[in-house]
Amino acid sequence: MDVYNLTVMEFILIGLSDLPEVRYPLFVIFAAIYQVTLVGNGAILLAILTEKKLHTPMYYFLANLSLLDIFCPSATVPKMLKNLLTQVQNISFAGCAIQLFFLVALTGTEVFLLAVMAYDRYVAICFPLRYTLIMTKGHSVLLTAGTWAAGFLNSLLHTVFTFRLSFCKSNRVNQYYCDIPPVVALSCSPTYVAEMLVLVVGGTLGISAFFITGISYIYIISTILKIRSAEGKRKAFSTCASHLLVVCLFYGTMIFTYIRPSSSHHSPARDRLISMLYGVITPMLNPLIYSLRNAEVKGALRKVLCHKT
Repeated sequence: MDVYNLTVMEFILIGLSDLPEVRYPLFVIFAAIYQVTLVGNGAILLAILTEKKLHTPMYYFLANLSLLDIFCPSATVPKMLKNLLTQVQNISFAGCAIQLFFLVALTGTEVFLLAVMAYDRYVAICFPLRYTLIMTKGHSVLLTAGTWAAGFLNSLLHTVFTFRLSFCKSNRVNQYYCDIPPVVALSCSPTYVAEMLVLVVGGTLGISAFFITGISYIYIISTILKIRSAEGKRKAFSTCASHLLVVCLFYGTMIFTYIRPSSSHHSPARDRLISMLYGVITPMLNPLIYSLRNAEVKGALRKVLCHKT
């Protein structure tokens, strides 16, 4: 029910309430995907922690990526599953603010971490003899701490300015989780500052991270092409192939979710379903990509599984 001329005390997450006939199949599908995500990323973390050979900057960053791929869907999927199962779609004002804060923080941290991982591969391939001098343990920890700090500070800024707005028109969030655009759209006070923060601050940080990632891979590919032997090219490319695939998957699904032709927005339910897939499919596929394409990770996982057996 829409609430007019009253201060909103809670929000209603619409989700797929307009498609009730598919809520049980979707519950089963997304519950299975979420379990695979937790197990897959948990296995990557366990393998990196237990295998000393993987205690290098590259796998240190990968461990942080796995943590993000556990935390990020955990910010939205459990609530989504509950809504699909019970059809109780309300979320408190504070609960919505907390969910938005962690979702934006974790997504932003992943954007920055992917840029750091691209820089790590750039140093490894373009300056192999200086790699251990540049990517020291202290440097790796500092870069990682910077990505988490940047992600959470950026999110704190957006969350504060989003929930300082007055909400008295409607409390129906056109999404299955609290995100900045659908929440800001419900405000009955001027939204210029909140929207400009998204465009200026979020856009600047996101585009900067994207360009760092892209420029790093331009130099990486250029360096690989200069290698004369086919075996040398194969070995050099194998060190960054998994990360490049993860980057393409992350940005590809994000662009498909948020930047589409207006003609594709005629079905709100379809748009919300696509955003669900973006939020849960990518974290599930990342550990599969690294475990299938990386011999060292496969070996470590095999040791862990054999030891457990």
